[in-house]
Amino acid sequence: MPDQFDFTLTATDGTARTGRITTPRGEIRTPAFMPVGTAATVKAMLPESVAATGADILLGNTYHLMLRPGAERVARLGGLHRFMNWEKPILTDSGGFQVMSLAGLRKLTEEGVRFKSHIDGSEHMLSPERSMEIQAHLGSDIVMCFDECPALPAERGRIAESMALSMRWAARSRAAFGERPGHALFGIQQGGLEEDLRAESAEALRAIGFEGYAVGGLAVGEGQEAMFGVLDYAPGQLPVNKPRYLMGVGKPDDIVGAVKRGIDMMDCVLPSRSGRTGQVFTRRGVLNIKNARHQDDPRPVDDACACPACRGYSRAYLHHVFRSNEIIASMLLTWHNLHYFQDLMAEMRAAIAEGRFADWEKTFHKAREEGDIAPL
Repeated sequence: MPDQFDFTLTATDGTARTGRITTPRGEIRTPAFMPVGTAATVKAMLPESVAATGADILLGNTYHLMLRPGAERVARLGGLHRFMNWEKPILTDSGGFQVMSLAGLRKLTEEGVRFKSHIDGSEHMLSPERSMEIQAHLGSDIVMCFDECPALPAERGRIAESMALSMRWAARSRAAFGERPGHALFGIQQGGLEEDLRAESAEALRAIGFEGYAVGGLAVGEGQEAMFGVLDYAPGQLPVNKPRYLMGVGKPDDIVGAVKRGIDMMDCVLPSRSGRTGQVFTRRGVLNIKNARHQDDPRPVDDACACPACRGYSRAYLHHVFRSNEIIASMLLTWHNLHYFQDLMAEMRAAIAEGRFADWEKTFHKAREEGDIAPL
């Protein structure tokens, strides 16, 4: 494998793109969905099981790992890859989104954010420099700039002020990141739903220079129509030859719409969280395994799926173990959901490479509109 971080576009179909990111720890096929391992684990999954679903990269959470077990401790134990037994690439977020969500427990200044831990109330300071230090201790392959992400809706003045602060923090993040061959730093575009503010943000990020760029400040309450409205122009404001990452998205139809508009990378807790609550993603939509209609159904969740849950277990069994609060329910349903999301990405990569993304998208939406077939 190369000792540098690189991105290659291999095909486009309209504004949809497919390619590959190469890192010293392996290749990431794009468009890519990143399962979220918040506290150095994808809940209910072994690392090798996550890899078996087709995932090329995981996301770790700076905020949670700095509080517990501590970034310095992870570094002493050999870094996050060894700590969590994951040899492939890892992206870590900056911690900015989490600390901004601590209403009443944080104070924002030009320096950074001073906040109290949600775990024990201890006080901490997170700044661009400290975020870069923590992510270096963790050893992540892709590091995110420290930024502020206000919830939407918000007044234009508030969005403009926040965007400008994030750009100043982006410059400080770049300086603090330093020279780390084989590792990448991604800038984060902000600007809410305002096209001119996003253009200003993109210009500032381009001037600083990053190995990749994220479209931030979406999936924070604005709704799908507004999000797609921003994605109709925001990816095009970012460099063509760098990966584009949409943070915190999401639902299958959100992912498809984002890829259609030129996004290369996404992450979300939805597949694993939904698995633990009995929601199951299939090509025909979402099933609720808790529903009584599944209790006598011998079919798999999805007869087109090759995951262990679908190969070996019936809907009736999955309904039973979920209603009985058995741990295996979370394991199997999470495994299926992650497998479904990776299958979705693989199908889109193939469709883009073969120039048939529009037809594939029609088939995707038609299957979901038809819904699940009646129980036997």
